[in-house]
Amino acid sequence: MGQKVNPKGLRLGVIYNWNSRWFFSNKRAYREALKSDISIRKTLMDKLAFASTTQIDIERAINKITLIIYSVKPGMIIGRGGKGLEDIKKYIAVFLKGAEQGKESKLDIKIEPVKKPYLSAYFVAQSVAEKLVRNFPHRSVVHNAMNRVMEAGGKGIKIQLGGRIAGAEISRREKYFQGSIPTSTIREEIDFVRYPALTKSGYIGVKVWLCK
Repeated sequence: MGQKVNPKGLRLGVIYNWNSRWFFSNKRAYREALKSDISIRKTLMDKLAFASTTQIDIERAINKITLIIYSVKPGMIIGRGGKGLEDIKKYIAVFLKGAEQGKESKLDIKIEPVKKPYLSAYFVAQSVAEKLVRNFPHRSVVHNAMNRVMEAGGKGIKIQLGGRIAGAEISRREKYFQGSIPTSTIREEIDFVRYPALTKSGYIGVKVWLCK
């Protein structure tokens, strides 16, 4: 029996900051803000997947909401003359009007570039999943991703695949390691993510642990 804890959750407040930064003492307002944040994050991650968005931080003040979008291709989100950014603003404004009735909040969006994409577990998991969906050989995909991480300056990486790998009749789990992944050492900056890959045979779960 392994008592496993999310490596990012274990390091919250020590190495990592919260993705949602605000506080409400009113339980109802807290609940609504949390629900709204989850919906905004999920919708935008799907909508901006083409620009390899890796993280969305949400900060709330009394009458202001700030979205910080981390992307590998920020230019694709901003668009020509900032048109893409305006489209996102309109979309989120309509969403907030429905989710938070009676509240008028000023919306501010910041786009931050991800300078080393292969040191982001989300980007690595997403690139592995996309290749698995396109039916690439899973071992070469995983080893190629691990090599790119180590070349980018990573200290170690672990990738786990689970499901009907390569269309096998029976589902299984495969783990691949390179370098050092000290998951119990809290001072080590370990990024972790789960990402689903929907292949013809069914879902393959991709888990990535990345020591920066």
